[in-house]
Amino acid sequence: MKSIIKISLLLILVLTLNSCNQLLRNVSEKKTSTSETLFKKLQRINPKGIMFGHQDDLAYGVGWKYNGGDSISSDVEKAVGQFPAVLGWDIGKIGGPLNIDGVPFEHIKKLIIKGDSMGAINTVSWHLFLFNDSISAWNTKNRIVETLLPGGVNHQELVNQLDNVAAFFKELKNAKGDPIPIIFRPWHEMDGKWFWWGENYCTKEQFKELFVFTVDYLKEKKGLNNLLIAYSPDRNFHSEEEYLRFYPGDAYIDILGIDDYYDFKEGEVGIDAIVNKLNIVVDVASKKNKIPALTETGSDKLEDPKWFTEKLLKVLDSSNLMSKLSYVLVWRNTDVNHFYVPYLEHPSILDFQNFTKNSQVLLLDDVNKILK
Repeated sequence: MKSIIKISLLLILVLTLNSCNQLLRNVSEKKTSTSETLFKKLQRINPKGIMFGHQDDLAYGVGWKYNGGDSISSDVEKAVGQFPAVLGWDIGKIGGPLNIDGVPFEHIKKLIIKGDSMGAINTVSWHLFLFNDSISAWNTKNRIVETLLPGGVNHQELVNQLDNVAAFFKELKNAKGDPIPIIFRPWHEMDGKWFWWGENYCTKEQFKELFVFTVDYLKEKKGLNNLLIAYSPDRNFHSEEEYLRFYPGDAYIDILGIDDYYDFKEGEVGIDAIVNKLNIVVDVASKKNKIPALTETGSDKLEDPKWFTEKLLKVLDSSNLMSKLSYVLVWRNTDVNHFYVPYLEHPSILDFQNFTKNSQVLLLDDVNKILK
């Protein structure tokens, strides 16, 4: 009788272990999602240097515009012979034919897929327009956030917008049919006063609820497993506590960023300020096992012809930030009156070329070599 009991207990133990192993395999499979693969890729690149990125780089530039064909162009590639390692996009006005910069969403999809096939990292911001574009991202007349939260009178509008976002992301697939990984950066610069989700127009708790609902809806409700989520306040912080005052929680964030244009205009005082803020971001990322980045910056029209080497490079050379920050993204090139990367005839072209010659400034070919 005792032998039978021992055998039964042994069988139960074996079955339990098998079940646990199967459960562990299932958990492991979930962890090896497209987004997890991208996270590990960023970790691998990180110590080698900082990736350079450019907003809308493949869509248009000074004197040219993508027309939907197979050939692509790039103001970065024209200037230095390589494409940027990071491609920035925006899905403001999602649901319509054109984004906020007049680029057809069908073009953006095609260019994201093309960029991914080349080895580039794609990051997407979202200047959210509401109610058939009648309320822009910069409309701060009313406290909109509280009306969009669950239970709010306009909650369905947020759901509809997120359905459009999810449909867009689901169509981003590579030649094998696998989802393309995206760094998604919603609700950025929340510490500023220019967007309706800024701190003057909702409480910190309301903002966090908005952020949490957004991520949960896209990942849990819509089943998207190809998103890394970025948290990117503007420059309005001086401590770890201030940096995290809008933070929705570790479970919702993968990339810790900062958007900072203003400090670069403030001379040596500004340089010291941005270095200190970037070190805060790096320290928080290290504690939380997140990826740190300078998610948005630049100098419009590059009126300082040595902005790249004497300002941006000076910042990145401080405190070994080159090997700590994952990437830096400068804004877009519309025309000769609004650009952040020099076109060939511009006086700062040599300075930009010298900036990218630094061994720790990584463009697309550099990243592909690291990942070989």
